[in-house]
Amino acid sequence: MKAAVTTRAPLLMLILAALCLALMVRSGPSRAHEGHDHGAPPPPVSTTIAPRADASSEDFEIVLIAREGRLQIFLDTFRGNEPVKDATIEIDGPEGTVRAEPDGAGGYGVAAPWLAQPGDYALAITVQARGMVDVLTASLVIPAPMAAPTAPAGRWSAIKDGALVADLRNRITEGGMTIYAALATAFAAGFLVALLLRRRPATAAVVMALALVASDGTWAAPPSAASPGSTAALAARDVAQRFPDGALFVPKATQRILAIRTLFTEERTYPRSVELPGRVIPDPSRAGYVQASVAGRLAPPPGGFPRLGARVNAGDVLALVQPAINSADATTQQLQARELEQQMTLVERRLERLRQIQSVVARAQIEDAELELAGLRLRRANLDRAPREPERLVAPVSGVVASVQAIAGQIADPGTAIYLIIDPDALWVEALSFEVRALAAEASGRLAEGGALSLVYRGSGLADRNQAVPIQFGIEGKSGTLRPGQLLTVLARSTEERRGIALPRTAVVRGANGQSIVYAHTNAERFVPLEIRVEPLDGDRVLAVSGIDPGRRIVVQGAELLNQVR
Repeated sequence: MKAAVTTRAPLLMLILAALCLALMVRSGPSRAHEGHDHGAPPPPVSTTIAPRADASSEDFEIVLIAREGRLQIFLDTFRGNEPVKDATIEIDGPEGTVRAEPDGAGGYGVAAPWLAQPGDYALAITVQARGMVDVLTASLVIPAPMAAPTAPAGRWSAIKDGALVADLRNRITEGGMTIYAALATAFAAGFLVALLLRRRPATAAVVMALALVASDGTWAAPPSAASPGSTAALAARDVAQRFPDGALFVPKATQRILAIRTLFTEERTYPRSVELPGRVIPDPSRAGYVQASVAGRLAPPPGGFPRLGARVNAGDVLALVQPAINSADATTQQLQARELEQQMTLVERRLERLRQIQSVVARAQIEDAELELAGLRLRRANLDRAPREPERLVAPVSGVVASVQAIAGQIADPGTAIYLIIDPDALWVEALSFEVRALAAEASGRLAEGGALSLVYRGSGLADRNQAVPIQFGIEGKSGTLRPGQLLTVLARSTEERRGIALPRTAVVRGANGQSIVYAHTNAERFVPLEIRVEPLDGDRVLAVSGIDPGRRIVVQGAELLNQVR
């Protein structure tokens, strides 16, 4: 009996090694360890995308989707990707010509019972919209449902039919395990089993039987993905997805929700622009300061001090300044008053004597004395009124009170700005240039919140201000909600020219690596990211100088939302 077991040991070892190899591969695919590259994975295929077809012309782009016995239709303009409403669509299909009706969600629909039969259907679509008639052709493929795979009767039938060897080869290849590692593992397992057979054949047999029973008992093929054409696999709505190469599949229904709009690119020559830091300043001719000319104590005018933001007119009294006189000035004024009173007394007496002898003196002497007396009296009155008469501070221009430094009882020094009056409809922009440039008459400004301004060149300084030359621009139109001191970016056009493609700033987004990218609309529901290099053009646009060719459809609205698709 020992001899029989010894004779059969090599044969049993080989059989058990093959079974161990099969069980090991059957347990699941292995991962490639670090340092080995088995190629990029195939692109994902969604099983929820319904069968579809698309066609386009110079004016229109149409997408046909087969779902639940109906043909769903989306019609857009080709250049702008704008939905086309109130269109007349007729489809010439297997059952003749039928007219599509609006579905109430921005698209069109038509009953198509022939969609239940797999096949390749050639369709002709006639579109009448916006005074144009166009005929489009498309081919809609309805795939046949995939049959469920049948499993062999068992392991031994698979070995007999040769399926076990092919399955082992496929599983080793798909699992990422090299054939050498698999054979080495199988040899080690067979060696251990042979040792068990030499000592305890019955125990080894029981262990192998339990290992075989522990598996599922059949060599069934791995479950395959559902067929895209399978009715059970189709969802009520397609899902946007990103492929490994970065391209996007975005269904037309999702494009309507995201409001995706495109622009047909054209290459032109544009003046080169430079970006300058700037801030808003008031128009010097329509703004003014209110300052006191004498030192004194502030007092409110009738009606009180004007509040901040109040509108005033030129000449309105904004504050009163009660002059403050010290003791030395008061003594000087008293001496001047006494001198004036003495001179007035002397002139009055001389005038009385002249009037008594007016028959023998010239009339001119009497008139001179009268004029001299009147002047002395006026000087005396002004001297009495000066310490008590407040100074009236009036608005130099019409506008809005932008700054207030007035409090009742406050001591105002000469030259101190009490009020700042600004006309909000007359504002300028001052920018700083660190290079001497020849600028054009027109420029634009870009605010931090995304707004844009049209600017007109006013002039530039000759002296440096902190190693920068100030350049002033006027704002065309209403200033809106701008305020003096607000920061912005000025895009001034120089005399140099640059050739490129102008794009709205909303079309350029940042990729994962920080590179500027745009999305090209290559197909009705496909978008491809393109890396580009841009330069500033104006407040609303940038100039693409490389990375993009003319004649491409570029997403200019909704690009940031497309960039979020994963």
